[in-house]
Amino acid sequence: MKDRNRIEEEIKRLKKQKNAVILAHNYQLPEVQDIADFTGDSLSLSQEAAKTQADMIVFCGVHFMAETASIISPDKKVLIPDEKAGCSLADTINAEQLKKWKEENPDSVVVSYVNTTAEVKALSDYCCTSANAVQIVNSVPVEKGILFLPDMFLGAYVAKVTGRKIHIWPGECHVHAGIRKQDLDEMQNSHPDAEMIIHPECGCTTNLMYQATNGSSINGNGHVKFLSTGGMIKHVKESPLREFIIATETGMLYPLRKGNPDKIFHPARENAVCKYMKMITLSKVLRSLEEDIFEVRVPIHTALKAKRSIDRMLEVTN
Repeated sequence: MKDRNRIEEEIKRLKKQKNAVILAHNYQLPEVQDIADFTGDSLSLSQEAAKTQADMIVFCGVHFMAETASIISPDKKVLIPDEKAGCSLADTINAEQLKKWKEENPDSVVVSYVNTTAEVKALSDYCCTSANAVQIVNSVPVEKGILFLPDMFLGAYVAKVTGRKIHIWPGECHVHAGIRKQDLDEMQNSHPDAEMIIHPECGCTTNLMYQATNGSSINGNGHVKFLSTGGMIKHVKESPLREFIIATETGMLYPLRKGNPDKIFHPARENAVCKYMKMITLSKVLRSLEEDIFEVRVPIHTALKAKRSIDRMLEVTN
């Protein structure tokens, strides 16, 4: 504990000295979340950092998130404390693959989930989040084909809900893909009064989300929500219910429990852990501030094109 306190104090000192802001995704280690100025989901964190007068952003998340911060705040120095913190979902498609896919479908509109690299965003017409994907797709003229990437579970849901013909890239998050309907059924049987909250990237969600959208009850009490990590935080805080089953990466349980000490949370799957999200430690945050490592900078021509796809999303949703 003494070492942790010393590291935290040194992080605070250097943060002030370098006019830095620390961001931590909801899946990060608890001690990393505790030292952060802002916690949340990837896009909202980058937007919060852009509003600050900080000269430096230390992004405790995965690489594509730091890239997004660089795209939105090109005047700030962006660091990620571990350069090996990647994303299995973002890695399922690269720029060359997207170029080829676009060539095969020349009249289609590209809608990219925010969990993608800067190069992929730069080749996209729109970005989207799990919360606004349906709205973005519905904004595309009906005569246009749509290429949706990279999450196949979210893409399949959007196609069913909108009724649009969508070509879907076969990508998945290895952690969310491992959460199956059997896990949810077992947890619901063990905790029949709990509300089930499911992240749209989960492997179990495509049929479940469509079923819920059409008014069918998925579990005995009908309490099922499909929410992003930011949506989970807001919903749980406002809900009168006391017990919840959380279907996403288990790091999400920490901010939920911290913000709602009077409520009970169960993971849908105990081993739903992203090793990449757990790579950043307090010691690495300190080293990042001490040595200005590891810088993530998106080339200006790529950043401008990538920002255009983000701005188009915001024009539709704001």
